[in-house]
Amino acid sequence: LPGMDGFRVLRALREDGISMPVLILTARGAEADKVRGLRLGADDYVTKPFYLEEILARVNALQRRVAGRSHSLADYGSIRIDFRARVVLREGEPLDLTSFEYNTLEYLVHRAGEVISKTELTEDLYDQHFDRDSNVIEVFIGRLRKKLDPQNKLNPIKTVRGSGYRFSLEPRAK
Repeated sequence: LPGMDGFRVLRALREDGISMPVLILTARGAEADKVRGLRLGADDYVTKPFYLEEILARVNALQRRVAGRSHSLADYGSIRIDFRARVVLREGEPLDLTSFEYNTLEYLVHRAGEVISKTELTEDLYDQHFDRDSNVIEVFIGRLRKKLDPQNKLNPIKTVRGSGYRFSLEPRAK
């Protein structure tokens, strides 16, 4: 940045009360720089080199967090999700979800109606070194389907052949 470094820009934004999400992309990889950026108010910090898909996944995660701040509860027919408590209820009973299952469901719900690729889910759930050829996403989706809809009457997670998955339920009006 000409005339001002990113830390100064970030400090000025936060001092002016601007709360937009901030993702720092930098060559500064020292731990002290990362801590400084996050303490100044950055929401995420990525050092070069980076992969474009990772940046897109991180931007999407920031958007989800911003969008999710105003609604902590969502009802989808017999399914209720409390995003703050990280609890999913089916017909009033809590589901026993692993952390990865919950994170998968939350990602799909926050992008309801959109087709989410297996690669995008993998990048959101794991660091960049995860084996993308693994079938772990299919396993999570399969277990989620069984837990959300044991009788397989109206499962909210649809497979879009060759493309990915879509959370198909609309939230119930309150």
